[in-house]
Amino acid sequence: MDKSVLFHTIYPHKTSKVWVVFIHGAGGSSAIWFRQIRAYQKKYNILLLDLRGHGKSTNLVKSFVDNNYSFNRVSEDIIDVLDHNNIKHAHFVGISLGTIIIRNIAEIAPEYVSSMVLGGAITRFNTRSNSLVYLGNAFKYCVPYMWLYRLFAFIMMPKKRHKESRLLFVREAKRLCQKEFLRWFKLAMEVNPLMQYFKEKEIDIPILYIMGKEDHMFLGPVKDMVKHHKNSLLHTIQRCGHVCNVENPDAFNEHSIAFIDQQS
Repeated sequence: MDKSVLFHTIYPHKTSKVWVVFIHGAGGSSAIWFRQIRAYQKKYNILLLDLRGHGKSTNLVKSFVDNNYSFNRVSEDIIDVLDHNNIKHAHFVGISLGTIIIRNIAEIAPEYVSSMVLGGAITRFNTRSNSLVYLGNAFKYCVPYMWLYRLFAFIMMPKKRHKESRLLFVREAKRLCQKEFLRWFKLAMEVNPLMQYFKEKEIDIPILYIMGKEDHMFLGPVKDMVKHHKNSLLHTIQRCGHVCNVENPDAFNEHSIAFIDQQS
């Protein structure tokens, strides 16, 4: 495999020509989709990938000349993987910060995106999440990054039933080095202006937001986004937090697959 292409895994379907591409969030890896693979591979071709600096793409960082990350550059990494595998268009499924990357791909290369399923979507940082970002920015050089990550994970997913999601994300984040964490943390500072632009400019691609009812930091802004966009739908999952594909995979799979079927 060309070392300039992100690490990725393909699960081909014997007859289907429909592709689904999964995009994880910052600090995660393609491993977070382990409860989606079985359900999805019954109907679709699947592409899983690890974003630059994450999972098995960690060793590829030196292959990327530009270490100043932007949402456009991270999006172009994914487009390169699609081209590498001759995938002309696909349905995209994302979680957390991965949802912003998907929305950005739809902005810069809409011909690749048939539809979007955005789980635990980030459409704006509210006061609490903004405070976390600024706190982290203030202490990023003097506090071990895993302390910050554990703090962020607990504040985002505070309930006892969110524990599995917290542990999963902390475990995956341990694979990041300090420099890589800081690159992605800096990228998070760009979220609000970018998402304000996306809010003001609706795109002609169907979007399904799947949110946990207990996603107290991001559900409100998503509800606001859906009000403004006619091509967007929202489904909320009861007794579920930010990482809804892990906490209630059956509901996530059922509603996301039904949505993709409608668009295929």
